[in-house]
Amino acid sequence: MGPGRQVRDATTIRSCLYFGRVRHTRLRPFRHSLGFRVFSLYVDLDELPNLSRRLRLFSHNGWNLFAFLDRDHGPRDGKALRPWIDRQLAGAGIDLQGGAVRLLCFPRLLGYVFNPLSIWFCHHRDGRLAAVLYEVHNTFDEQHCYLIPVDPSHQPGASIQQSCNKRFYVSPFLAMRSTYDFHLGEPDDRLKVVIRQRDSEGEILVASQTGRHQHLSDASLLRAFIVFPLMTLKVVAGIHWHAFRLWCKGARLVARSPAPTHAVTLVPPRQDHAAE
Repeated sequence: MGPGRQVRDATTIRSCLYFGRVRHTRLRPFRHSLGFRVFSLYVDLDELPNLSRRLRLFSHNGWNLFAFLDRDHGPRDGKALRPWIDRQLAGAGIDLQGGAVRLLCFPRLLGYVFNPLSIWFCHHRDGRLAAVLYEVHNTFDEQHCYLIPVDPSHQPGASIQQSCNKRFYVSPFLAMRSTYDFHLGEPDDRLKVVIRQRDSEGEILVASQTGRHQHLSDASLLRAFIVFPLMTLKVVAGIHWHAFRLWCKGARLVARSPAPTHAVTLVPPRQDHAAE
């Protein structure tokens, strides 16, 4: 345990699942929508070793029906994630003083995963949300992160509104010169994340993920496997199928830009807007 790490009751598990849906709607130059039924893992990084011991169907850094691998996130080198995120936060002048870091993502299912977006919720020791890190993957096995501090005046339970300029190539049909507007709340009984992408002509894409809380247990994991079989494979297949449909509709291809040389873009606090 690192210096200042907050000690939490080992019997209290904050990690959970969310069963819900992802939707994407392109607004220009024509309307095109897609949707997937999904489930997500919302995991407290400090709980990972305990979860791996308590659950038969879930493993941390090992093969199982469901798994969470450190090498799927952050620096993607297989090393522990908590020191990495603490270093990124320190570079932004943020000290959680041992507060919880929770990651919303898809777990590995039968050894496979693809996470278009994973969201890190970084809490101060006193419980307040201090920063959000948006970890974006594209289908070229590239990744980039946007780290955005949360306004200190943000009140628990209030929605979070943040913005940043796009720095990373994701879709072959969306220009780089655009802005992301994030609208989300801290996951609780419900999950709701909305991302609006806009360019100089206005809003071009709306993406959302919604879900309902499920306790994390072997029973809920088995239910997820039955209700959402081969989910991550279906997500990847759906992405490519809808890309083909967009191309058939006449969507213009955008040349692929190289990924940023730095792994994390720190968004200045002035671009963070706490909802009233």
